[in-house]
Amino acid sequence: MLKIAFRNVLRNGRRSLMTASAIAVGAAALILLGEYNGMAMVGMQTGIIRSAGHLTLFKTGYFEFGSAQPMAYGIGDYPKIIAAIKADPQVKDKLRVVTPTVTLGGIAGNTTVDRSKTFFGQGFVPSDRDKMQSWDEYRLSPHGRYDTTGLKDADIDRGVVGQGLARILGLCQPLKVKHCPKSAELDSAMAGKTPELQLLSGASGAPNIVNFHPTEAQGMGAKELEDSYIAMNLPLAQQLLYGGGEKKVTAIVVQLNRSEDMAAVRARLNALVTEKHFDLEIRDYKEVQPSFLQIMGFLQVVFAFLTVVLGIIVLFTTANTMGMSIMERTAEIGTARAMGVRRGGIRSQFLLEGAILGVFGATGGLLLGRIATYFINRADIQYTPPGNSSPVQLYLLAHGMEGLMATIWIVLVIMATLASIVPANRAARMNVVDALRHV
Repeated sequence: MLKIAFRNVLRNGRRSLMTASAIAVGAAALILLGEYNGMAMVGMQTGIIRSAGHLTLFKTGYFEFGSAQPMAYGIGDYPKIIAAIKADPQVKDKLRVVTPTVTLGGIAGNTTVDRSKTFFGQGFVPSDRDKMQSWDEYRLSPHGRYDTTGLKDADIDRGVVGQGLARILGLCQPLKVKHCPKSAELDSAMAGKTPELQLLSGASGAPNIVNFHPTEAQGMGAKELEDSYIAMNLPLAQQLLYGGGEKKVTAIVVQLNRSEDMAAVRARLNALVTEKHFDLEIRDYKEVQPSFLQIMGFLQVVFAFLTVVLGIIVLFTTANTMGMSIMERTAEIGTARAMGVRRGGIRSQFLLEGAILGVFGATGGLLLGRIATYFINRADIQYTPPGNSSPVQLYLLAHGMEGLMATIWIVLVIMATLASIVPANRAARMNVVDALRHV
């Protein structure tokens, strides 16, 4: 029966080719979109984990209310907490980096050109942050090239600003920022001078002021962040936020070697917090960056919608092809029935032909999708995603997608087979005498 079904599919090669091509294009489209979604997921996850870790420990209540009152929700005696986490036998082998951070806001001013701007700042340990930036579980940086802070732990008063903030504060010339408006007055004022900003902040009472020397202006991806971001050494951030008071931190960031250990480590850290009576709460990166789940949910909805549309196309295309084949082979069906072939045999014959078309089309789609992925990844196509201020390369995730490809192949073959049910039943129910008289 399989041999006969194969010959019947090849009997009208042009029609079968068009049907299989429609299925192949649908399969290739699903593969490309699935690979794009996969790349978006691992790319976003990698970016978040490199900057914010897998887990973050906050003073209880800080996550909801602490951004407006950082002093009230600071973590005191944080070295003791970090030491307890690193020494715990159940998690120490899973840890990559455990480091304190300070998040703060204030006003940055450049008195040389009489300009100021509100800023969002982060204080961290540069060596820890550089190690976090090299996290690459999904091998997205095969050549080992990672972004670094460009800072050293000993450079207390030095740091990095966003390119947009550098433009606003007149630091284009000393920091060599591109795409800046030309101004002879600003250029002459900053010529030959080491860039210096005055940062003003404070958790309560009189504001604290420190001198800050930006060494580099970095692109942050999102324009809103570029226009307000300042990265500084942890001691300077603590001095700016807490002044002469107790030096605290606003969070302790935990980065793991593998993402799959996150649930187990979080459970153990919750137990450790209870045992040691630390007044802390633990959040994972999906809670700290809720946009991750929102964007991934949107991409999944788009993928599901495209799957339904392409599935309908496959159903109608295959059903039309099988219907035309049955119409042309009416006399042949009557002859087979007269020779003793039962209705089930006729039905199975056409269902098998539909399945063969699905196999040809789905297999061709997998090959077409792989070929398209190869050329797209090497075409250096640039685009600007939503929320980004600068273009990035369009790259599709080619490895680790075997499960998606197998699912697409199976689903399309099943849908092509199901599309043959109605034509196959019509062929099986034909009256033998009427079929033999058909011209």
